[in-house]
Amino acid sequence: MSLQEKEKPTEEPDPALVGEINEKLKDGMLPCAVAHEIAKDLQSDPLKVGQAADALEISLSKCQLGLFGYKPDKKIVKAETNPPAGLLAEIQAAVKDGKVPCTVLWEIADRFNVPRLKASNACEGQGIKVKPCQLGAF
Repeated sequence: MSLQEKEKPTEEPDPALVGEINEKLKDGMLPCAVAHEIAKDLQSDPLKVGQAADALEISLSKCQLGLFGYKPDKKIVKAETNPPAGLLAEIQAAVKDGKVPCTVLWEIADRFNVPRLKASNACEGQGIKVKPCQLGAF
């Protein structure tokens, strides 16, 4: 989804967020992990960081779930057809309307001590969408 298609925030972003975002850009983009570091460091909601990046017309990159921001194919998530049964059961229990929130998927991955991308791959293999994004990317 392009910045033009997304709903722009109605208020100006926090100057502290703007400063941190501009300072920590990688190749003109804001990686997901860096956006979350900024949110943690400034005790802000990750969504506010994502909205500030949108207001600055800065693209987010390198989603920790592999869903956006990679070159050349935009995403690196791959369908895993045989994920660990316990992991899959937890994910399926969290699904509502065919979707699992990004925050919930992170929590599940952390509980199972697996990389977040592995949890996302399990969703991809089951046709489960991850939505909404903590940063507001989707």
